[in-house]
Amino acid sequence: MRFLGGLLLAVLVVVSPSFAEEWKLDAEKSKIDFVGKKPDGAHKGGFKTFKSEVKADLENPQNGSLKLEIDTESLWSDDSKLTEHLKNPDFFDVRKFPKITFETTGIDASSEDDVRLTGKMTMLGKTVEIKVPCKASISDGAATLKAEFKLDRTKFGMNYGKGKINDEVEITATLAFKRP
Repeated sequence: MRFLGGLLLAVLVVVSPSFAEEWKLDAEKSKIDFVGKKPDGAHKGGFKTFKSEVKADLENPQNGSLKLEIDTESLWSDDSKLTEHLKNPDFFDVRKFPKITFETTGIDASSEDDVRLTGKMTMLGKTVEIKVPCKASISDGAATLKAEFKLDRTKFGMNYGKGKINDEVEITATLAFKRP
């Protein structure tokens, strides 16, 4: 049962609805952060507002998926001037692109806790397939999915500062869910 429970988070919006069970995002325990680096330093940031549609099939966990929608206006960083710059067309262009979305297209559960989500991320009007390694856990009607990975911003057309700012951005996400 622990194996299936660990996979629960990786199997979030189910292809087979007859066995689907909805879980609710616990926003207070969830976060999406990033670190952008350049040769002479780094800046931390993230997104304060996001939502997800979550369902799971414990009988066939590989049939599930996760849909995540991030509000780009909720972007924050460790410097207020940088935050405003990140929101303009050089980076996230939040007026033109108010959302970033991720929707899984496949799940590889290689072990009890290790899961790899494959999905389509849409940012700045471009959709790119990405693979996200995750650690999953479940206990007492709650589940957590933790991911740490690098995302190449240039694949989405975010090229400002190329050569002066690293192309890869470090992403750390913790998504907590509760059984209704």
